[in-house]
Amino acid sequence: MKNLSMLLSLMVIFAVQVDAAPSKAEAEVATAFAKYFQARTDQDYKTVVALESASGTLNTNSDGSFHKSLNKQSEADWKASTLGGTLTTYHPDFTELADGVVHVRFYYEGVIVTPNVTRDYRTRASMNWVKEGGQWVAKTMHFSAANFGDVTVTQPTDF
Repeated sequence: MKNLSMLLSLMVIFAVQVDAAPSKAEAEVATAFAKYFQARTDQDYKTVVALESASGTLNTNSDGSFHKSLNKQSEADWKASTLGGTLTTYHPDFTELADGVVHVRFYYEGVIVTPNVTRDYRTRASMNWVKEGGQWVAKTMHFSAANFGDVTVTQPTDF
């Protein structure tokens, strides 16, 4: 009986460890995700655009505005719409939903600086990454306000 209990315990521990290991797709998206947000921080818009779907992205801000239509931003668009400040991703969680689709949920926090406003920024965010042409790219993004701060600062390029 003691041996059976030990064997059962080992099986449960092994099952939990196997489940905790990221899939190949999740690991690849984790790398692409880090590269994408580092490029946004560095204002390397060529890399940002390359890591977004060539057909455009579907984006939503939970700020009372409507869902955004399919958006295909260029380097110039990114440059024109970038706000100042420092934002950082926290606690990203990667889940492979299907072959070629990985969902990411995370927090995105920091301070946004515009010519007229400096304020806290904290959101719960999610993205879906898809594999296009052998490369993982962002296809959808959703930003939803957390405890304090806002999800976006409305600006002319939003319209």
